[in-house]
Amino acid sequence: MAKLYFKYGAMGSSKSAQALITKFNYEEQGMRCWLIKPATDTRDGADIVASRIGLSAHGEVIAPEDSIGEKYQAAGWFDVIIADEAQFFTPEQIDELRDIVDTADIPVLCFGLRTDFQTKFFPGARRLMEIADSITEIKTICTCGRKAVVNARLDGSGGIVTEGEQVVLGGNDTYTAMCHKCWAEKIRLQR
Repeated sequence: MAKLYFKYGAMGSSKSAQALITKFNYEEQGMRCWLIKPATDTRDGADIVASRIGLSAHGEVIAPEDSIGEKYQAAGWFDVIIADEAQFFTPEQIDELRDIVDTADIPVLCFGLRTDFQTKFFPGARRLMEIADSITEIKTICTCGRKAVVNARLDGSGGIVTEGEQVVLGGNDTYTAMCHKCWAEKIRLQR
């Protein structure tokens, strides 16, 4: 029985690497994988899924106005769907992935962030938390050694950003994973 999986973690927890390793494992068994990513994520190129450790692969780009169900039918037959940066999909697109699991009976593995820099749900992540069959946290740590749960956005001086647009693309120069205690303390100290 196929399932909808949501594997989430803070920035730097190896979500994209795990998505690419999962793709490799399926393909090594002779199975067809449909690797998809939202158009919002252009950090490594429009159609590239890349990890910090150097793994990368081409994926199909899904724009916010696209129907994942229609693109899936047009793309052909697959054994599995692997979605990177799933937090950027719309709730409606997440519902389409749920429908593919139910009707095509294939697993859909979604990798992404749960919350933004203000600890608020991304709409796609919220929908995944509501309807996924399996929800797994990919853990990473704060510099203090505690489990990191916050995607802290940094300004040019290393301070914590507390206001702004929900989506600002960036890597280690823009974000750092922190435990809630360190994040809250650093915000208090910079006031």
